[in-house]
Amino acid sequence: MLRFEIHGENLTITDAIRNYIEEKIGKLERYFNNVPNAIAHVKVKTYQNSSTKIEVTIPLKNVTLRAEERHDDLYAGIDLINSKLERQVRKYKTRVNRKNRNRHDQEAFASLPEENEVPSLQDEEDNDDSDIEIIRSKNFSLKPMDSEEAVLQMDLLGHDFFIFTDRETDGTSIVYKRKDGKYGLIETTE
Repeated sequence: MLRFEIHGENLTITDAIRNYIEEKIGKLERYFNNVPNAIAHVKVKTYQNSSTKIEVTIPLKNVTLRAEERHDDLYAGIDLINSKLERQVRKYKTRVNRKNRNRHDQEAFASLPEENEVPSLQDEEDNDDSDIEIIRSKNFSLKPMDSEEAVLQMDLLGHDFFIFTDRETDGTSIVYKRKDGKYGLIETTE
């Protein structure tokens, strides 16, 4: 059973909003054979220009489903989130079930609904059926530096992320450029 934790920022979550989110996102349960104690973390934020941002994260045993959408209409944004999550589930499900079939394991996901139950995603499914193919591989040495120097190096290279060894912790870290133009830092722990 999928449980929901819904939080609103600059917005009060009404019963109508809660019911709509639970109804739409709850439909994802049909793709799973066993979802014990799964929690869907939903964050809804409104901005001064009346646009909304919806983030949904569903951590499961072997995969974390996550989608984020900005839209002027809250309900339309929820519909788009649901479509994104459904595509993720279908893509992941196809790969997992294919691997398990080869090993004769029990399928982790339920069978897909019939064609008339779900809108056709034929073009996306054609792309999803192909195996993951790594077309390029790179090796490089990690240099000790602080996060500010790593951001400068990333900008000089024109990349969206940069991997480095943190001079203070001696651990591997990643700096990345966010959609809003600011920077993020991912630090590893042992």
